Amino acid sequence: MIEDRSGAASSWAVQRPGGRDVALMGVAVLGVSMSGPLTALVAAPVLAVAFWRNAVGAAVLLPVLLTRERASLQGLALRDLGSSVVAGLFLAAHFAAWLPSLTMTTVAASTALVTTTPIWTALAARFVGVRLPAPVWWGLVLAVAGAGLIAGVDVSVSLEALAGDGLALLGAIFAGGYVLAGARARERLSTSAYAVVAYSVCAVVVALGAVLADVPLGGLSGRDWLLIAGITVCAQLLGHTLLNLVLSTVGPTMVSLVILLEVPGATLVALVLLQQAPPLLALPGMLAVVAGVALVVRGSRPTTLVEPAT
Repeated sequence: MIEDRSGAASSWAVQRPGGRDVALMGVAVLGVSMSGPLTALVAAPVLAVAFWRNAVGAAVLLPVLLTRERASLQGLALRDLGSSVVAGLFLAAHFAAWLPSLTMTTVAASTALVTTTPIWTALAARFVGVRLPAPVWWGLVLAVAGAGLIAGVDVSVSLEALAGDGLALLGAIFAGGYVLAGARARERLSTSAYAVVAYSVCAVVVALGAVLADVPLGGLSGRDWLLIAGITVCAQLLGHTLLNLVLSTVGPTMVSLVILLEVPGATLVALVLLQQAPPLLALPGMLAVVAGVALVVRGSRPTTLVEPAT
């Protein structure tokens, strides 16, 4: 157990991103920022969107794994894929919890709650022995609060809304599990190997859920297929996959925090594509998110922050 905690602490530590990591995360944020607005334009069931973006994402990366990164498969055992399978299960659970919440509570409240992921990853990292400096904690709180301002959190007292809020919060925790498991997997696997396994597992689980819920995955319109293709390229391949690439160098808390930039990014994209005017607190919220991310980056160290837990 001590070795497990030590290994987790090593892979879950917060590390300051270098120039290459910043560039990759910047492209990834642009990609995931397209997800929400494009998904809002899709008429197909959300489970179909979740299935196809993961299934196609895995299929696109498989040739990369079998050609350019084929050498990374040498010496791998089935046990080395365990963390990738766990990550895929967490990703599927994230979709299963969060997507229904969007119809049970306000989109604003759901969005604000599901963006609390970096808090959960930071707490998990602290539990296994990663000591985070005070500026990192302040940055996390500031960024999450900023996301809440952008979402324009609307408090409802109905039981259905409360259940939806709980599902959104659960979705955030599952998303935290996804990036934490991914960080462990990336210690042994290349990006393509990890992503192919995680995306495939997620797609299979979502497909099973769709069958149980009698949700069709096919028979979509040409417009929906084009939109899903756009979501797959932007959110899955440029978004998730590039974030998975930097997981091994910056840590899961930094990755989940950077994903918060999706909130102001999606707000701006929605303004252009959907003509949805942002709430009055969007501008200060955006500034808070950016300031929070900057504070965490500045407060982190170039090397691991792992220290003996007390």
